[in-house]
Amino acid sequence: MSQDFVRIFDTTLRDGEQSPGATMTQDEKIRIARKLDAMGVDVIEAGFPAASPGEIRSVQALSQIAVNAEIAGLCRTRENDIRAAEEALKFAKKPRFHVFIATSDIHLQYKLKMTREEVLEQIKYGVGMCRSLCERVEFSAEDASRTDIGFLKEAMACAIENGATVLNVPDTVGYTMPEEFQHMIGEVVKVTEGTEAIVSAHCHNDLGLAVANSLAAVKAGARQVECCINGLGERAGNAALEEIVMSLRTRADIMNVQTRVDATQLTSVSRLVSEVTGMVVQPNKAIVGRNAFAHEAGIHQHGVLEERSTYEIMTPESVGISESNLVLGKHSGRHALRDRLETLGYRLTDAELKVVFKDFKDLADRKKNIYDEDLHTLVGSSATAVEAYYELTSVEFNGGSSVEPGATVTMNVNGAEVSAHSSGDGPVNAALEAVKRCAGLDNVTLLDYSISAITGGSDAQGRVNVRIDSDGEHFQGQSTDTDVVVASAEAFVSALNRAAWRRDNPKVSAQAADKKREAS
Repeated sequence: MSQDFVRIFDTTLRDGEQSPGATMTQDEKIRIARKLDAMGVDVIEAGFPAASPGEIRSVQALSQIAVNAEIAGLCRTRENDIRAAEEALKFAKKPRFHVFIATSDIHLQYKLKMTREEVLEQIKYGVGMCRSLCERVEFSAEDASRTDIGFLKEAMACAIENGATVLNVPDTVGYTMPEEFQHMIGEVVKVTEGTEAIVSAHCHNDLGLAVANSLAAVKAGARQVECCINGLGERAGNAALEEIVMSLRTRADIMNVQTRVDATQLTSVSRLVSEVTGMVVQPNKAIVGRNAFAHEAGIHQHGVLEERSTYEIMTPESVGISESNLVLGKHSGRHALRDRLETLGYRLTDAELKVVFKDFKDLADRKKNIYDEDLHTLVGSSATAVEAYYELTSVEFNGGSSVEPGATVTMNVNGAEVSAHSSGDGPVNAALEAVKRCAGLDNVTLLDYSISAITGGSDAQGRVNVRIDSDGEHFQGQSTDTDVVVASAEAFVSALNRAAWRRDNPKVSAQAADKKREAS
């Protein structure tokens, strides 16, 4: 690859999924991976195969749908991990082993309980074994930003000598500042001189500097950046893919590099990931937030009307936001829907379109005008469906100034129709309590609840996101409806279905996987 290009390594499906409650089903991962592959992401990190047999199967499935992107599997410098990655990547057209070990003194002393010499031996063994199985091997020095620079360079040189083709410098705890990270990357780049290896940056956002540090790394010579859609990830998240791509594109005059990502698909992939994970994108989020191209101040509006570049450094169209927002109604047909979805960046199979079209018609019966945001939500909702252990049939609410609020809910539970009534502080609380009674669950706690309007107007859909605790694990649920009580109940049922799916499809959660890695 030309030095004029920066590879985009997306870890939404691995590091991003480690956000509490953001666990995805295999079908959801496939939908996102297909989108990432189509938009030109160079590497998709599909998972951590050693976590469980289910994770191996998930990575295998993702490997088989990728046409253009490399598929990476994360592993430690241990034979069992590497063999799990080998099994998971056996169907990949372009497999990559991503092998890591910590290098900072604090990790060596308290987590690994190893000497520097022992770590170098592990790098030699792990990288060497991976290279014997695959031509593409990436080595990561976990907690590199807090590692002694001399030892970091020694570890990276050892990785190259044993076959690593990518050297990743992670700011694992989001600790470093752009100037010092740029210097560190520059020192690691020196290690690669005379080789074909490239340097990568993986930055976390604990201090809000993940994107800034990633761009500093590119300035210093890094030619791969690791990131997540919407900045998803553990704690404060990872560097946001959309911000990196548009920063490199918009400021090409000083960055002097390009990416292969089709930026016009950034908005649609952002909406898809948001719907799948239940992680709402803040309105003022750079690039893909609802207000990213909104101008309210009179001076700004006047300037934009005269010449857009007065207050817009990029166009809405460049990131996939169409000028035409009001598009469809109940008389619109399947072909019109497909055409509009393709304009918005979605390429659906016939089976997927059939599901979205049915939901579209249902919505059109309740809502006169269908906007682009409604369509983003419909596509995202169709991707988040899991097996319906619980299915909401109806919600009836009664209450008023002189009547205690109450709700009657009817559900299909394991093939049987069940109804329950509950009172509450208001219609939403009453409906959720009635859902719990129908499902016969008393070990579920509502942790978070949020509601927002998707579009303007009195007939706007309300998007409800909930997060629940079920037996110590957290699950997201989301739904949209013109009736916010119905949307709330459906979102709660969605979260219950995810909990039930996890129960019947055991897989080590991100938190449990972390504990497993550290304990072993």
